[in-house]
Amino acid sequence: MSLSDLAAARRTHKAFGPEPVPRETLLELLATARFAPTHHLNQPWRFRVLGPETLAALKRVAGEKEAQKLDRAPTLVLATAALTGDLAMDEEDVCATAAAIQLVLLAATERGIATYWRTPQVLRTKTGREAVGIPHGERFLGLLHFGTAERDPSPREREPVERYVEFLP
Repeated sequence: MSLSDLAAARRTHKAFGPEPVPRETLLELLATARFAPTHHLNQPWRFRVLGPETLAALKRVAGEKEAQKLDRAPTLVLATAALTGDLAMDEEDVCATAAAIQLVLLAATERGIATYWRTPQVLRTKTGREAVGIPHGERFLGLLHFGTAERDPSPREREPVERYVEFLP
């Protein structure tokens, strides 16, 4: 499958089966992040796979409505960017981490693993960050959901390339 076909096949899933993604498979998917573009090869991305105790702690501080959403997928991975404190470098590192996340999602799609990149508000709070162990100096970028798809979402219409590309003189 070409990269264009793989990107077109990627979907946001919100309904997952109960089986978690095996540890070895997760490590293989997350290893794909190494190939994201990164300034000075500093690889600022950090991934933390949530175990049952950490998930329970997060659900306690999330509130009932958000806690239900945290149960959607059997495997949850927290994605953060380690920051340096230099504004220009930090901006590049956040972008590099987002690129790394996309590579991981595409690797999962290639293997037939359903994914969802979420940014729950609870992980932007002090209590949420503490529940999952995000240290000072890291920026939360997403909570990645992985599992088997219970149903396949329909493709959504995307803007044609002419709408967002401009050729300058």
